[in-house]
Amino acid sequence: MSVNNIFVAFATGPPPSQVSQRSDHPVERSMIAPQTKKLQTNKFYANFFLGSQASATFTHPYSVAWAKGSGILKSYGLAISHIERSQVAFGPGDPVQYLINPIGIQSITLSASELNITTQLTMDSLDAFSANVNLLPRVGAPPAITFPLVQGMGFVTAVYSGSTPRVESSISFTKITYLGRVASGSTYKYQAKLADGTSWNVYVTTSQSGYPVNSFTLTGVRVLQGAPGFQGFIQVAKVPLSGSTDAETVYDEAAGAYPVAATISGSVSGTAGTYNLAWTKQGVANRTLLMFALPHHVQSLASGTVTDIKLQTTTKGITTGVVGDSWTLTEPNLPIDIGFAPWSPTHGSVDKVSAAATRLINEAGESELSQDMGAQSNLNSMYYSGKALAKFAAIIYAVHDVGDNATLAISGLEKLKTAFNVFVRNEQILPLMYESSWGGAVSSGTYQTGDSGLDFGNTYYNDHHFHYGYFVYAAAVIGYLDPSWLDAGSNKAWVNMLVRDYSNSVTDDAYFPFSRSFDWYHGHSWAKGLFESGDGKDEESSSEDTLSTYAIKMWGRTINDKSLEARGNLMLAIQARSLHNYFLYTSDNTIQPANFIGNKVSGIS
Repeated sequence: MSVNNIFVAFATGPPPSQVSQRSDHPVERSMIAPQTKKLQTNKFYANFFLGSQASATFTHPYSVAWAKGSGILKSYGLAISHIERSQVAFGPGDPVQYLINPIGIQSITLSASELNITTQLTMDSLDAFSANVNLLPRVGAPPAITFPLVQGMGFVTAVYSGSTPRVESSISFTKITYLGRVASGSTYKYQAKLADGTSWNVYVTTSQSGYPVNSFTLTGVRVLQGAPGFQGFIQVAKVPLSGSTDAETVYDEAAGAYPVAATISGSVSGTAGTYNLAWTKQGVANRTLLMFALPHHVQSLASGTVTDIKLQTTTKGITTGVVGDSWTLTEPNLPIDIGFAPWSPTHGSVDKVSAAATRLINEAGESELSQDMGAQSNLNSMYYSGKALAKFAAIIYAVHDVGDNATLAISGLEKLKTAFNVFVRNEQILPLMYESSWGGAVSSGTYQTGDSGLDFGNTYYNDHHFHYGYFVYAAAVIGYLDPSWLDAGSNKAWVNMLVRDYSNSVTDDAYFPFSRSFDWYHGHSWAKGLFESGDGKDEESSSEDTLSTYAIKMWGRTINDKSLEARGNLMLAIQARSLHNYFLYTSDNTIQPANFIGNKVSGIS
C-alpha cells in the first residue's frame, strides 16, 4: 500500500445530531486569545493556561515556568531550568523504585523592568507543536515580552516590544563577558557563568538603530540589566558541561533565528513510512535553526546536520542538537501485516489453531457470549463501557475467524450491535455532548455532578484515546464481520467523531483539534487534559495508548480508508520505537539510568 499523504480528512461536518451541543466548559479559556483553529487540550504548554499558570512546561531539554513573583528575585519573567543527571534524586532499592527531577530551579529568567505584581500572562497561536506566551505589564496592556515556545527549540527566545530587558539568575552570576557580534548581522553575544558552575550563552538581536547592545550591566550578582526601549529578542542556551567541541560555534551560527510553529507531513510506501517536521522561522532569515532531537528522532533521522551538542532531559534521555529548518524521519518496519488475528513478531498472524484449541475457543466463547453485554457495557463510564464492548468484540472475532464458528459468532455479534447502538443513539447513562469552547466530544457527567474527576476526568479531556479507542476497535470488528452495519444510521459518523476527537488528521477541522492525544514530537500520546500538573503531562498507559492507535489502523482498514490505515501503521511504528526507548526497558536500554531499567517499565511519567 502506498499513500502519498496520510494527513487528509477522513470525515468533516458536525457531530451526529443525537450528540447535543453546548458552548461552555467548566475550564474557562479567558487567558487564550481567540483563534480559528480548535484549541489543544493535552499539549506540553497547557500549564500556562491552567490553574496558577505557574507550573512548569517541558520543551526538552529545557523547562520553562512563569516565575510569578516566586524565588529569590520575586521575578515576573519566564524562568528557565535545565537539569543534569547529577541533580536527580533516586529512590531506594536495586533497581531504584523511582527517580525525581527537581523543579523550580530558576537558572536563568528572562524578564523586563516593567513586569511586577500586576503582570498578566496570556497565550495565543496554540498549535500541536507550539504556542506563544505573552507577559503583559498589566491587564489590557500590550505584551512587554512574547515567548514563542516550540518543542525541542534550541534556544529559549524572548521577543521584546519596547520594554527594558532583564536577564536574571536566582543561582547568581559569577561572571558576565561581552563577546561582541557573532557571525554576521545584528546578533551580539554575552556569556554568563553561574555559581553552580554552569555556563549559559545570551544572544541579543536587534535591528534597532542606536540601541546599546553592549551596555547590559550586571546589577549585584543576579540581574543583567539592559537599556530601556528594546525592540528585538534575547535568546539563551546552556553550554554542555562536557563532550562538545563545537557548541560555541553551532550556537553562534544558529543564534538570531528561532522557530514559532511547526507543520507535519507524512507518507507510506509498503512497509516504510516517512514523516517530516518543518518549522516556521523568524528572526534572521539566513540563519538555520538549531533544534534538539530526542533519542528516537536520532535513531530515525534522515535529514539535518547532527552536532555534538548534547543536553540531558528529565525523562527522555539525552537530546542532540540538529541544525536544519526541517527534519525527515523514517520508519522502515511498519506493522502492515498485523490484523485482527493474534500476532507475534516470530509467528506473524495466527488464524489457524489445532482442533483441541478450536474446541476450547468455542467452549469459552459460548460461555462468554451468553453474558449480558448491555448490562456490562451501559455504565456511567465511557472507559469501562468501551472496555466491555471491546472485550466482546475480540471474543466474537476469535470465535468467527479462529474458532470457525460463524453461527455462534453471528449470534454474539447481534447482541454486540444492540449494546453498541445504545452509545450511537447517545442513550447511555452519561451521554456524550459536543462542547465548542475547547472543541471536543466529552462526557456529560461533570456537567451533571460538578465532579471534575468523574470517569477519570473525561469531561476535562483526560484519557480520551483510552476511552474512545476501545469503541473504535469494537466498531472495526463489527464492520469487518458485517459491512452493512457501517452505513446503517449514523454508525460510521459516530465512530468517526470519536477518532476525530482524539486523533484528528487535519489542522483545519472546524470541530476538533489536530491530533489531540498523540504527540508527533514525542512519539506517543499524553493522557492528561485540562488539569494543572507540576510534573507536566503524563503517558499513564503505554498499552492503551498503542491500542488506541491500533484501533485507528483497523477502523481505517474496515472502512477502506487507506490514508487512515496508513497513518495508524506509521503511528504504531513510531510508538514501538518511542515506548521501547522511554517506557518499556530491555536490559540494553541506554536511555534511562542504569539503576532504573531493571524495573522494566517506567510507571507514570
